[in-house]
Amino acid sequence: MLNGEKQISRPLRWAMIGGGRLSQVGYKHRSGALRDNTAYQMVASAFDIDAARGREFGINLGIAGERCYDSYQQLLAEEAKRDDGIEVVTIATPNGTHYEITKAALEAGIHVICEKPLFFTRAEAEEIKALAEARRLVVGVTYGFSGHPLLMQMRAMIAKGEIGEVRMVELQYTHGFNASDSADKFSDAQKWRVDPKIAGPSFVLGDISTHTFYISQLVLPELKIKSLLCDRQSFIPSRAPLEDNAMVLMHYETGAVGRMWASAINAGSMDSQSIRVIGSRASLEWSDANPGELKYEVQGQPNQTLHHGMPYLDESALADERLGALHTEGLAESWANIYLKFAIAISATQRGDTQTLETLIYPDINAGLEGVRWIENCVRSADRGSLWVNYQ
Repeated sequence: MLNGEKQISRPLRWAMIGGGRLSQVGYKHRSGALRDNTAYQMVASAFDIDAARGREFGINLGIAGERCYDSYQQLLAEEAKRDDGIEVVTIATPNGTHYEITKAALEAGIHVICEKPLFFTRAEAEEIKALAEARRLVVGVTYGFSGHPLLMQMRAMIAKGEIGEVRMVELQYTHGFNASDSADKFSDAQKWRVDPKIAGPSFVLGDISTHTFYISQLVLPELKIKSLLCDRQSFIPSRAPLEDNAMVLMHYETGAVGRMWASAINAGSMDSQSIRVIGSRASLEWSDANPGELKYEVQGQPNQTLHHGMPYLDESALADERLGALHTEGLAESWANIYLKFAIAISATQRGDTQTLETLIYPDINAGLEGVRWIENCVRSADRGSLWVNYQ
């Protein structure tokens, strides 16, 4: 169980690019990174395209005014001159800027934590992976839901064969907050999400389905996609060619099958994400609506609900526990867990601790690359008229 004690020798000197006052995700990053007060110290920022607003915001968060920079270029250049310059930077900017900022940070010798989807193309992701490996730097991707402890319980139970042979995987991430086009016109955070120049080749496939796709990889690391079929729609015509709804069918190399429903127009839905894995003898189901409960249904037996923090859980699930079984854990704790693992990975990389790096499970550059690969294959299938395509 985690209790805030330090797990690395000292807090990492940390900065944020983007994620300012008007950001939808900035606070999630800061609350995750700073939860334990032993892994990160926020010392610099370039929060906003409006430099004055970003500087004011940074000062209000306690950052020294001279380290609240006007741009990411200035931040990287000025911090490189300091003996106490930053060691890691979070990139919480729109999708279209991730590649250039990540590359610049790595070239400056800085570890990177980046929003998803990581980049527009797999070629970009592979280039960045090679650069990070050459510089011995970590690139983490903020799949923020993946830090819930019961996902590690799912992984452990499937690996132990407790549901039998995996036959089906059911994935869903839907909400209804873009059921009309009003936010497209008035919300800056939504406007760029439906602009292909900034968002990339997809809307909901990149914005939300990548979260659930990574969760499926986390709990089913040996299950590989063989082929898929993606059918996507722009129910709000002005969003075309980007989709606000998509359904994906998958064939896995083992013979298992799967499907994903991703939607921003599920009217009335309050942000619902779930994964159900169906085996030959039992099924497991988890939802972020009740992240502290894991349904375990064995054919022919009474259904069970496993609860977070209980001693009957696998050690890997209990290791990420923070509040205990009596208290509800949520998204803030999940973000804190992945940020702590980023810090452990960075510290291990700095020390050359390969043993820790080989066993640590967190959303790394490979997870980010796979997210880009997922989007590319879905878009390729949809643009061919919703045809089956071999997974490349």
